[in-house]
Amino acid sequence: MLVQILSAVYRLIMQGIDLYRIALVVYFLLSWMPGGYQSKLGQFLIRICEPYVGIFRQFVPPIGMISLAGIVAFFALTFIEYGVTAVFQLIFNLLI
Repeated sequence: MLVQILSAVYRLIMQGIDLYRIALVVYFLLSWMPGGYQSKLGQFLIRICEPYVGIFRQFVPPIGMISLAGIVAFFALTFIEYGVTAVFQLIFNLLI
């Protein structure tokens, strides 16, 4: 019973990370479109993506006119996903 609940929580977290990764990609692509951030979708993505990407803008300086903070934020999300997977694998191994 507990394993099934943890498995469902794990799948929910992984789906959330995947959805956020898609939101980040769309957020980054909107920067290439004139007025992309002024649309309703753009405003929504600014509210959910900018706080996360903003953390990396503090530490990753731009190179000329190009900010690499988005790329670093995207890869950091991948490492977070690996960490969540490792934690759940450890928990599953302890329970089984």
